[in-house]
Parts: sequence; C-alpha cells; structure tokens
Amino acid sequence: MSHTDPSAPVVLQATGLSKSFGDLQVLRSIDLTIRKGEVVALIGPSGSGKTTVLRSLNGLEVPDGGVLTVGDGLELDFSYPISDVHRYALRDRSAMVFQAHNLFPHKTVLQNVIEGPTVVHKVPRDRAVADARELLERVGLLEKQDAYPHQLSGGQQQRVGIVRALALKPDLLLFDEPTSALDPELVGEVLSVIKQLATEGWTMAIVTHELQFARQVADEVVFMADGVVVERGAPATFFTAPEHERTKQFLDRLLNPFG
Repeated sequence: MSHTDPSAPVVLQATGLSKSFGDLQVLRSIDLTIRKGEVVALIGPSGSGKTTVLRSLNGLEVPDGGVLTVGDGLELDFSYPISDVHRYALRDRSAMVFQAHNLFPHKTVLQNVIEGPTVVHKVPRDRAVADARELLERVGLLEKQDAYPHQLSGGQQQRVGIVRALALKPDLLLFDEPTSALDPELVGEVLSVIKQLATEGWTMAIVTHELQFARQVADEVVFMADGVVVERGAPATFFTAPEHERTKQFLDRLLNPFG
C-alpha cells in the first residue's frame, strides 16, 4: 500500500543514531526518514535493535550519538547532553503504543484515554471526554468506556492503547510489536485498526513480526540485524526481490518455516 507523496514533508529524520548498553552496541549509525502520511515497518530478528530505534524516536531512550530532526525545526544532536526540555518536546510530537498495553489498571477505559490530553496537553475535560468517546466508538469500544482493563480481552486492551495514543493527536504514531502479546485469534482485530489508520493517512513507524501485515500496510520496510539497517525498500520489491543474503535468509525462515 503506497499512499505517501515522496514530496510530502518530513515528520522526523534520524541520522547516524548509535546506542550502547554497557559494552553491547545495539545501534550502529541508523538513518531513517519518515514523511507525513507514511507507514514505515521495522522488521528483523530479536535483538536487532528495532525497539531501541523506536524508543529513541520519542525520547524514551537517549542515543549516544547521531541527530534527530523533527519536521518543525527541532533538532537534537546526541553528541551533546540533551536537556529534559528537548526530550519532552520530542516526546510531545509522538505517541507510543506498547507491546503490553501499559494501561493504568486502577482507571477506567475512558479515564485511561483522557489522562494524556487533560494532564499533559491541558485539554478541558469535557472536550477530552467527547474526543475519547468518538475515538472509542471508531474502534468499537464505546460500550466499554466504564470498564477497567482487567475486564477486557487482550485485543480490547490493545485497541484502548491505540485510542489513548490517538487522543494525543500526535504527528507520529509508534507501535512496538503491537500484537506480540496477544493470543493468535485476537491479532486480527488490532491489525485491522492499524490498517484503517494507515488508510486515513496517519504517520506511523511499526516494529512488527507480522510480515504479511507489513507487506499490505507499509510504504517502506526496513530490515535490521545486529544494530544496523541491512536493507530497506518498498514492500513490492523488498519481499519479492531482496538484494542482501541476510535479508533473504530472514524472509525465507519466516515466510517458509517448514522449508
């Protein structure tokens, strides 16, 4: 699905991002450009650095080097100490959907969704509630607005997590393996919501192991291994004619698990 104008404005650009945890270097000079309305899928084996890239894009992780440039002019050069003000400014432009929902267990669905807009963005409560109800209705969960997370299925919790991110009206939505913690029969309901967001033009970066989903939804697929970007390309060519042997091995193992 290619729905991005190549001349669309850049929402976020990463140049030369590097990151180590102790002696382990997990990112090695990562370059990434995400344009408005684009869906970028990050795939690769466990430990390849995908989640660290995603967390670096919104300030949850602070790289050791490289530069992040946000479309409206904010630039963070990680060769210098980064102030909390700049980290929060970066985080303000994006919203993360986590692998394990991360909902507040003691708050209702509605309370979870309005928390960010009212506390972080100071949106008046009545407006935040109206927006939240509209979003919950779109994902088929309005009748669950007064339920608590433990009363929901895993798929419903993840859909609330997506609504919570949407309620912040971010420039960029970040998904960290949004279906990996779900039972197989619940995966489809979450992926269908993300597909719908793609058709609506939301800008997204998605770490996923669902290759068929990436093939259908992404404008660009980025394959990582051992902390580097091995290969990237449009799904039509990436999945049918990968250039690198490492990419071929990875795709063959996942797409043809039984040989």
